[in-house]
Amino acid sequence: MTAVKEIPATITAPAKVDDIIKALSGLESNIDSLNEKLADMKNQLNQKALKEIDKLREQVTEMATKEAESIIAQSREKAKSESQKIATEGGENLKDIQKKIDDKFNEAVDHVVSTVLKA
Repeated sequence: MTAVKEIPATITAPAKVDDIIKALSGLESNIDSLNEKLADMKNQLNQKALKEIDKLREQVTEMATKEAESIIAQSREKAKSESQKIATEGGENLKDIQKKIDDKFNEAVDHVVSTVLKA
C-alpha cells in the first residue's frame, strides 16, 4: 500500500479560508456596486417619469384650453345669433306698433275732437 501524504490542517485551512473571505468580500463589493447602480437607475427613471408627467400635463392643459376656447367661440356665435334674432324681432314689433299708432292716430284725433265739441 502506498501511504497517502497528509497535509497538515493548520497550513491549508487558513489559506482556503482567506480565499473564501476574499471571494465573499468581492461579492459584497459587487452587490454594493449593483445596489448603487440600481439606485441611480431608479433616480433616472423617476426623473424621466416626472419629465413625462410634466410634458403630458402641458399637453392636457393645451388641449383643454383649445377645447374651452372652441366652446367659448361657439357660445359667443350662438349668443350673437340669438341677439340678432331678438333685435330683428324687436325691430319688427316696433314697426308694427308704429304702424298701429299711425293707423289709429287720425281716429284718436277725431274722437278727441268730437268729445271736446260735445262737451
